[in-house]
Amino acid sequence: MSLPKLQWAQVVEEAGGPVIYKQIPVPTPGPDEVLVNIKYTGVCHTDLHARKGDWPLPVKMPLVGGHEGAGVVVAKGQLVNNVNIGDHAGVKWLNGSCLSCEFCRTSDESLCPDASLSGYTVDGTFQQFCIAKAAHVSILPKDVPLDAVAPVLCAGITVYKGLKESGIQPGQTLAIVGAGGGLGSLAQQYAKAMGLRVIAIDGGEEKKELCQQLGAESYVDFTKSKDLVKDVQAATPDGLGPHAALLLAVAEIPFQQAAAYVRPRGVVVAIGLPAGAFLKAPVFSTVVRMIQIRGSYVGNRQDGIEAIDFLRRGLIKAPFKTVDLSELPKVYELMEQGKIAGRYVLKVPEPDLA
Repeated sequence: MSLPKLQWAQVVEEAGGPVIYKQIPVPTPGPDEVLVNIKYTGVCHTDLHARKGDWPLPVKMPLVGGHEGAGVVVAKGQLVNNVNIGDHAGVKWLNGSCLSCEFCRTSDESLCPDASLSGYTVDGTFQQFCIAKAAHVSILPKDVPLDAVAPVLCAGITVYKGLKESGIQPGQTLAIVGAGGGLGSLAQQYAKAMGLRVIAIDGGEEKKELCQQLGAESYVDFTKSKDLVKDVQAATPDGLGPHAALLLAVAEIPFQQAAAYVRPRGVVVAIGLPAGAFLKAPVFSTVVRMIQIRGSYVGNRQDGIEAIDFLRRGLIKAPFKTVDLSELPKVYELMEQGKIAGRYVLKVPEPDLA
C-alpha cells in the first residue's frame, strides 16, 4: 500500500497528562523491523499506569501508548525474512529484545536488560501505523478476527504464562483475583481449557454474572465478604483452600490475603502491578505451610504462539466491547472507576491514502 506521511494517534505529552488525539508522522521501519497498519488495539491497565507514570521505570515521553495491536504488515526492513508484506501480525508488550543475552537464549526474553516495551519505552499501538521488531511480532492466522485476537496479545498471553508458572495440575482448584476484568475473564477460560476448577474473586453483580457465564464454580464478592480468607477456603471442595492463586488485582490488599487462603504447598502468582504496592506474608505460616510466592511477567515468543492457538481452536473467547480510537480517554475514565467488565478494544480508523 502507498503509505501516508501523517497518521492519527493518541499521544501523552507528559506523565500524568491527558491523551491527545492528533496527527503525527508515520514512522519508517529499521533493518530488522516491520511496520504494522493497526486495525484494532486492546486497552490494558498497564496503558493507564504508563500515562500516569506510576511505575519506577523510565517511560518515553511524548508517548503513544498501547501494546495489544492487531493489524497488517505494510512495510519491512531489508534484513527481515520471517515476516512478509500482507501478513496479519500482532504487536505485543515486548516490542523487541537483544536475542543474544542469557535470558533471550533461554526463552526469557521479557527479562532481557535491553528489552523495548510497546507503549512504554517505545511508541505503541494507539496509532494507525506501529513499528515492532520482526523477531517479536506474532504472525496471526488469517482466519482469526483481528478484533477478537487483540486482547489475547497481552491479557491472554500474560495469564496463560501465569498459569504455566503456577505449576497447577488438571483437576486442582485455582483462585483468580480480579476474575471479572480483562485479564481475569481470559484467565478463567484458559484455566477451564486446561482442566482446572475456578474460584472467581471480584466485586459487583455485573462481574459475578460474567464469571458465572465463563464457568467459575464459585464467586466470592470482596465487597460483601466479611472474611475473604475463610470464604475462599470454604469455596474449595475440601475446604483447604485453592492449590494456586492468580493475582490480577490493581490494589494492594489482595496481594496480602492470598498467602493466607491457599492450601499448604499452595502457589501465589503475582501478575497485577498496583502502583507502590508490596507483597507481605507472615514468615512462620509461609514456611511451615510451604507456601510459594512467585512473580510472573509476560510470556515469551512460544507462549504467545500457544496462547493465540487456544483462540484459533475456539477454546477461549475474549469478552470485549469495541469503541473508536478517539474514545480512549473515556475508556481510561471507566478503568479508573473500576467499571470495566472484560476488555475494551479500540477500532483504529483506516488510513487516508489519497
